[in-house]
Amino acid sequence: MYNTIRDLRGQRGLTQAQLADQLGVSRQTVIAVEQGKYDPSLPLAFAIARLFQLPVEEIFRPDGP
Repeated sequence: MYNTIRDLRGQRGLTQAQLADQLGVSRQTVIAVEQGKYDPSLPLAFAIARLFQLPVEEIFRPDGP
């Protein structure tokens, strides 16, 4: 699954560790989601969308950019 988390995180000047802290997950989870190696649970996907104030569909897509 393609996502724009790395770009969104960079635009806001957040490190992976800072994002992980805000989401209540490990830095390793953030890394895996950013790299597309792990699809987040629905609650985590919605938490990410809330944090970035975007619809979940704008962050996660089944296809590429």
